[in-house]
Amino acid sequence: MTALARPTDGRMIGGVCAALAQRFRTSAKTMRVIFVLSCLLPGPQFLLYIALWALLPSEGKARQAAW
Repeated sequence: MTALARPTDGRMIGGVCAALAQRFRTSAKTMRVIFVLSCLLPGPQFLLYIALWALLPSEGKARQAAW
């Protein structure tokens, strides 16, 4: 598995779904569909997305921090 960082390419909004797709080795489109379907269920999906957007580093910043 790769480190969890929002990629600079393939972002639609914040890059959270693209980062999760890279981490779990699936396509970003599949991860986005899973996220949209999960929004039909009760729960804090949008809050989780916003929190991950704020907490995950951008891919360029993650490379610089890794030395």
